Amino acid sequence: MFYRRVALFSKRKVLRHLAFYSTAKPRRVIAIRREDQSVWERRAPFSPSNVNRLVRNGVRVIVQPSNRRAYPMQSYINAGAIIQEDISEASVIFGVKQTPIDLLIPNKTYCFFSHTIKAQEANMPMLDAILAKNIRLIDFEKLMDDAGNRVVAFGKYAGVAGMINILHGLGLRLLALGHHTPFMHVGPAHNYRNSSMARQVIRDAGYEVALGMMPKSLGPLTFVFTGSGNVSQGSQEIFQELPHEYVPPEMLRKVAEHGSPNKIYGCEVRRRHHLVRKNGGGYDPVEYEEHPERYISTFAQTIAPYTSVLVNCIYWAVDSPKLLTIPDAKHLLMPSHTPWLPISIGAPALPHRLRIILSPFFNLASSVYGNIQVLVNRISRTLDTFKFPKTNDAQHRMVLPSTSKCIEQLSLPHRFKGPGVLVCSIDNMPTQLPRESTDFFGDLLYPYAEDIMSSDATRPLEEHNLSPVVQGAIITSNGKLTPSFEYINELRMANHRSRHKVEGHDQQTSVVILGSGLVSAPVVEYLARDKNVAITIASQVKEEADSLAERYGVRSEYLQANDNNALRELASKSRLVISLLPYDLHGAVARACVSSGAHMVTASYVRPEVQELHDAAKDAGITLLNEVGLDPGIDHLLALECIHDVQNHGGRIDSFVSYCGGLPAPEFSDNALRYKFSWSPKGVLLNTISGAKYLSKGQVVEVLSGGELMSVARDLDFLPGFAFEGFPNRDSTKYSSLYGIEDAHTMFRGTLRYKGFAETMKAMQLFGYVDPNPHPSLHPEGPQITWRQFACELLGLMDPSIFYENLRTRLAERIGSTGAQAIESLGFLSDEPIIKCGSPLDTISLYLTKRLQFEKDETDFVALRHEIGVTWSDGKKERREVTMTLRGDPATHSAMARTVGLPTAIAAKMVLDGEIQQRGVVLPFAPVVYKSLLSRLRAEGITAKEFCRPLN
Repeated sequence: MFYRRVALFSKRKVLRHLAFYSTAKPRRVIAIRREDQSVWERRAPFSPSNVNRLVRNGVRVIVQPSNRRAYPMQSYINAGAIIQEDISEASVIFGVKQTPIDLLIPNKTYCFFSHTIKAQEANMPMLDAILAKNIRLIDFEKLMDDAGNRVVAFGKYAGVAGMINILHGLGLRLLALGHHTPFMHVGPAHNYRNSSMARQVIRDAGYEVALGMMPKSLGPLTFVFTGSGNVSQGSQEIFQELPHEYVPPEMLRKVAEHGSPNKIYGCEVRRRHHLVRKNGGGYDPVEYEEHPERYISTFAQTIAPYTSVLVNCIYWAVDSPKLLTIPDAKHLLMPSHTPWLPISIGAPALPHRLRIILSPFFNLASSVYGNIQVLVNRISRTLDTFKFPKTNDAQHRMVLPSTSKCIEQLSLPHRFKGPGVLVCSIDNMPTQLPRESTDFFGDLLYPYAEDIMSSDATRPLEEHNLSPVVQGAIITSNGKLTPSFEYINELRMANHRSRHKVEGHDQQTSVVILGSGLVSAPVVEYLARDKNVAITIASQVKEEADSLAERYGVRSEYLQANDNNALRELASKSRLVISLLPYDLHGAVARACVSSGAHMVTASYVRPEVQELHDAAKDAGITLLNEVGLDPGIDHLLALECIHDVQNHGGRIDSFVSYCGGLPAPEFSDNALRYKFSWSPKGVLLNTISGAKYLSKGQVVEVLSGGELMSVARDLDFLPGFAFEGFPNRDSTKYSSLYGIEDAHTMFRGTLRYKGFAETMKAMQLFGYVDPNPHPSLHPEGPQITWRQFACELLGLMDPSIFYENLRTRLAERIGSTGAQAIESLGFLSDEPIIKCGSPLDTISLYLTKRLQFEKDETDFVALRHEIGVTWSDGKKERREVTMTLRGDPATHSAMARTVGLPTAIAAKMVLDGEIQQRGVVLPFAPVVYKSLLSRLRAEGITAKEFCRPLN
C-alpha cells in the first residue's frame, strides 16, 4: 500500500509540472562564459549560490567549463547549472571582462565590463564587431542609480586586495632602503586563500608595530586615502587591522613631525580638502560638479609632502584637476631638506617621505585618463594608462624621479631599490581574491538579473520595458550606439587624430623644426635619438634642410616662413613646433600653433605678440615655452639653481650680475669687431642700438636706445688671459621678480664681447650702417652701387671718384681714425658691389654673414658668468661665482649651436613627455623644469663651475 501511494504521488507531481510548463512562458536561458582575457582572471559574474537562486526561479543557466575559475565546475553543477561548451542557446550571456571578437555570438545580449565608454583604442575592434553582429551590450560599469552611483562593482575588493599588496610592497621597499619592519611578513594578496587569512597576518604585523618594533629612523607612517567610496572603504578595512589613529588633513604635518612610531596614522581626503577655485579660492561642491575646470588641486603642496603611502581611490574625469602631475611628482621625490624626515646615526638616508603609491581603482589596460602622473614612456602617460604585464608578480614598479622612467627589472631585489617611489598597481586587483570578489559582485548584480534577462537583442530596444538602471547601461543595440553613447564615435575620431600626430611618420608629423641653420643640427640630433618621435625640418633653404634630414634620417619640407597658411598647415600636422627662425617671426608661429593645437618651443626672448597669446594658449591647453637657449636659457637655469640653493639654506640674495656671450675662439677673433657670425647678424646689430635698464645699488639705470649702449661697455677680467668687455642687455629689472630676489639692490644682465667690439660698433653706428630704416640707394630694384659709392653718399660727397686716401681722411674726420680703420678693414670702402636689402641694417647683416663667417677649421667659444652677492643669517657675506665656458668642435657642432640647440631640444622633449605641463606662455623657471634641464645638459657635457668667495 505504501509503495502504491508513493507511485500515485509521484505521478501527480509529474502531471502537475507538465501542466505548469504547458501554460508557462518559454523558459529563460542565460550563460556564464569562461574568462579568457587574462591568465589571472578567475572571477565570475555569479557565484554558485547566485546560480542556485536563478535555477530555483526557473532560469536555465549554462556555464562554460573552466578549470581556472575560482569556484570549481562541480560547485556550479551542484547549484543546478548545465556545464557545456556551447552557449548559443542563451539569449543573455554574462561575463566579467572583454570577449574575444571571434567568440562573439550574433543577436545576443552580452553583459560585461567592456571598457569602451572612453573609446579605449584596444577595445574599439571589439566594439565594431558588436555593432556588426547586432549585439546588445550592457556594461556593468554603467549600471547606476538615480544619483549616478554605480550599483554593481568589484570596488571594495580592489581596495582590500590593493591594501594587502601595498603592505607587502611597503615591507620590501623599506627593506631595500635598509630597514627591517613588521610588514616584511605580509605576503601579496594572491598568496592567501581569502582575505581573512591575510587579515590575521596583518594583525600580527600590527601587534609588532604596537610593541615598538618599527625603526625609529623611519618616523611615523602616514596613509592618505583619497575618496570615500567602495575602493577606499575596502582599503581602510584592511588598514584598520593595524594599530591606527585617524587625523584630518590639516594635522598631517604635525603628525609627520611629532607622531608616534607605535601606530600608523590614517587620513581620508575629500574634495573639499584640496580643491580650490582658481579665481578667488573656496570650494563649492555644486559648482565643481558642473565646472571642474574652474578648480585646481593643492594636494601636491598641502598633503603629499606629509604622506608616506598614498592610496588613490578616486575616479578622475576629463577637466578635473589632477592630484599629482609629473612635475609635482618629480619635486616631491627630490632629496628632501624637510626637518620632519628623521635622521638616525647608522640608518640609511631617506631621500623623501613618499614611499609608495597604490592605485587600485583603475583597470590599467583600459583607462585612458588618470589623476596621478608619475610615469613617462615614449609620450606622456599617466600612472593609470601605463600598461604593466597582467601578472600578479609584476605589480610593483619603481619610478625614478630624475627621469620619470619605470624600472622594469623582474629581479625582485632590483625592483624595490632606487631613489624613487614604489608604484603598486595591476590590471584587475580583485582577481587576487577571486571567490570573495565573485560573491560580492554576484550579490550586487542579482537584483538586476531579472530585468537584464528580459532583453531580446533581436527586438527593437523601444519594445522593451527596462528599468532606468539597466536602460542606462546599454551601450549598443540593434547595430548602433544608443543615444547616450554616440559620443564614443567623436572620441574615437579625436583619439585617432591625436595618435597619428604622434606616430604618423607617413601621415602626420609629431615635431616640426622651423629653420635649418647651424643651431638646428643639435636639436635634430637629440630628438632623433627617440625613434618614436617623427621629425620634419621645414626651411626656405631647401638644400640645407635636405642635407640635415639626410644626415639624421628625418623628413624635410620647403617653407616660406612668412606664409601663414603654410605655417598653420604644418602646425596642424604636428604635436609640437620648435621655432629657430629669426625672433620677429615667432609671433606668427605662435599664432599658428594656438589655432592648430600644437605646442611651441623657442630659444628666444618672449616677444610681445607672443605674450599676448597667453590666455588663448592656456584656454586651448597649449604650451608656448620660451627662453630655453643659451642667453636667454642656460643663464636662467644656472642662476635659479644658485639662487634657490642660497635661499633654501637661509641666505639672502643682495646682488645679481651676469654676462653671457657667444664669441669666436680667441685665435679666430681676427677682425675689427673681434666677432664672427654663425647665424644672421641682424639680432646682434639690433641689440647694439637697443635701450637697456638695470638696477644698481638700489637705483634704476636706463640706457636710451639709438646707440648709447656701446658707450657704457666696461672691461671685464673674470677669466684670466681673456680681454672681455660687457654692456647691459635689455630690461634686467623684471628678472628680480622672475628670479624671486625682489630685495636685491643690484640686478644686471649683460652681453659679453671681446674688447674692441663696442668701439668698432660705435663707429658703424655713427656712420649710419646700423640704421633699420629704408635707404633709397639700397632699394633692391635700384641701380647697382658699390660699398665705396655708398660710403661717399653717407659722407655727403657728390663725386664718388674721390681719391681713396682722401676718402679715408674724410671718414676719419667723421668717426675718428680708429673707427675709420675698422670700417676700412671690414671692406666697407671697397669697390665690391652691394647686395641691396632695403635698409643699411639688413644690407650690412647679409654682408657680414659672408664676410665674418667661420671658416672650415675655425671654431667658437661660449662664456657665461654669474656673480651673486649673498648675506647669511649670521651676517656673513660672500659672492657666489658661476662660470661656464665651452669651446666648439669644427668636426661636430659649434659651442653656440650646442648651448642653444641642446636645451631647446631637451625642453621640447620634456613638453612631449608631459614633464612640462604649464599652459600658456611659459618660462623655464619652475624647479622641476630647470633642474631637469640642467641635469640632462650636464649629461651632454655642458657644465659650469661654482666658487664661493668670502667678502668679510
